[in-house]
Amino acid sequence: MTIVASADGSALGNPGPAGWAWYVDDACWAAGGWPRATNNQGELQAVIDLLEQTKAAGLAGEPLKVLCDSQYVINTVTKWMPGWKRKGWRKADGSPVLNLEFVQRLDELVTGRQVAFEWVKGHAGHHLNEAADSRARAAATAYQLKRPVPAGPGWAKSGSGADAPAAASASTAPAPVEPTAAQRPAGAPAAAPESADAPTLFDAFDETGATLDSLESDEDAVLRLEASVYSPEVRGDASRLSALLHPDFEEVVGTGHVWDRETTIQALLSAPGAGAEIIGRPAASRVGADALLLVFETSDARGAARRSSLWVRTASGWRLRFHQVTPAS
Repeated sequence: MTIVASADGSALGNPGPAGWAWYVDDACWAAGGWPRATNNQGELQAVIDLLEQTKAAGLAGEPLKVLCDSQYVINTVTKWMPGWKRKGWRKADGSPVLNLEFVQRLDELVTGRQVAFEWVKGHAGHHLNEAADSRARAAATAYQLKRPVPAGPGWAKSGSGADAPAAASASTAPAPVEPTAAQRPAGAPAAAPESADAPTLFDAFDETGATLDSLESDEDAVLRLEASVYSPEVRGDASRLSALLHPDFEEVVGTGHVWDRETTIQALLSAPGAGAEIIGRPAASRVGADALLLVFETSDARGAARRSSLWVRTASGWRLRFHQVTPAS
């Protein structure tokens, strides 16, 4: 029998308080997280924990289908990982693989197992995806507020397969424990100590984890993110690009061709230093409660261009949904 589970990650700030979760049904799911990590690390850890728990339950021989809304995770396992491994865990351009500890652990766990990945559109009403997403976000929020993490019942380590999940109550999950140096994601600092002005349950937070009275405006947030797309640091970092571009991202380039998300990411990675310079302040128009349109001009070695970008607010923050560039001359 094929086991079907959804896996998802969440980060409130990216990096920030982060959570991960996998979900089979209401009696069989698990979640966890860290005080500070990235969305991609959460996405990877959700799959890692699912593989570890099913293995511990004696189900390593059962076919497993993992539903993901993260193309980063799917491409890591199905496209990129074999090549990275052959190159000594380096990417095609010779740079080190990001999130290496997670990737290597994932490689160990999928080896010899029947694991299939299926992409599902996030936040589109898919029952399993929504269930995993809500639990990953709940774990991230628990770390943010220093509250007990709703860790879930997990998978039974005895009994008969998927019909025998443990029956522990999420309400009795232990409080967050600061991970050791070995458990903490690479580059993630230790959690800040409790302070007298730590947030309480009655403080108002937005989806990024900041208190509402200290937030930048939607327009300023989107303008900042748009500017980051043209920086070499972001254009050369696949994980940061993946966090910025919406899963359904499309771009109409200067030739009139339409590029999808993966084509755009690969093009940016191949020439991270070729970003344009934004001229002046882009004009921002709200076209929906959770959508902002930017219209602006840029200049680069090829000359001036007119551009438009559509940013939409998702559960993981503002993401670029559509971009168009037209040469000015």
